[in-house]
Amino acid sequence: MAMGSFNSSSSQAPMSEINTTPLVDVMLVLLIIFIIAAPLMTHSVKVDLPRASSTPTPEKPMTLQVSIDAENRVFVGSVAADPKVLESAFRKAVAENASVELHLRADRATRYEFVAETMSAARRAGLNKIGFVTQPGTMQH
Repeated sequence: MAMGSFNSSSSQAPMSEINTTPLVDVMLVLLIIFIIAAPLMTHSVKVDLPRASSTPTPEKPMTLQVSIDAENRVFVGSVAADPKVLESAFRKAVAENASVELHLRADRATRYEFVAETMSAARRAGLNKIGFVTQPGTMQH
């Protein structure tokens, strides 16, 4: 049985529209199945752990605080340091504790040259862990 139309042309164009209703129905059924099944998949093994009265001793690594102000002066802790003897101060800190960390605080107006020189002096002295200390905040463009 042929489907007829009211126009007089004898050629029928194929239907070019996609019926999305069955697709939406299947997706909704799958969504409901996953909503119901998701909590069942997050099971964990119940283990009764033994109780102990010891307290962990957090071992904080020794940190070396180095600051560079806006006038490009270098401070180790709160003591001003000459950039020429900075490497020897770093070597002394490494001799005291081999796992010492360098926390570098540089002013926003500090020239990159002084930051790079301080970092290379630290690397030459044997400091492997160097971190930059910054203020948390939003980025400005």
